[in-house]
Amino acid sequence: MEIDWQSISLFGIYSLAGLLCLVGFVLSCLSLSGTWLVLAATGLVAWARWPEFPGIGTLVVFLLLCIGVEILEALAAAWGVQRRGGSKAAGWAALGGGFLGMVLGSFIPVPILGNLIGMVAGSFGCAFLVEHAKMKKIDHAAHVATGAVLARLGVIFLKVGVTLTMIATLIIGIAIIP
Repeated sequence: MEIDWQSISLFGIYSLAGLLCLVGFVLSCLSLSGTWLVLAATGLVAWARWPEFPGIGTLVVFLLLCIGVEILEALAAAWGVQRRGGSKAAGWAALGGGFLGMVLGSFIPVPILGNLIGMVAGSFGCAFLVEHAKMKKIDHAAHVATGAVLARLGVIFLKVGVTLTMIATLIIGIAIIP
């Protein structure tokens, strides 16, 4: 009996790509950049299936999606704060507070939710403190900090949506195009 090394290696590549996609999805739920892992999985599958789907076109579109999501994430917290009348400093504080809160939230013993709770609380808290120190008005600071939270949550939904769309495109493309 002869071993079919090509099928075994293809199975390994698909398994690794699936793992990358799964980890990418989880990272996106944590507001980290999971889209890049899905792009890596797509590149791996493209290498294994060349010249079939996914080709260069799919890789370029996925790359542009990854870059677009990163740009939107970088601008979202500041936009959310400034849209509600806050300062640029409060926008930066919301961004840094969200990252710090996500790290500290990992100590909350609820997987994934701990990080999200920490991120949202950190964004709100830091934006609130900076804006309150500047304006000395609690209502205004809370209004501005809520903008940071809403922008953060919007980015999470965007990241998860883009990640799932990329994963679905990859799976459907592999299934349809032999």
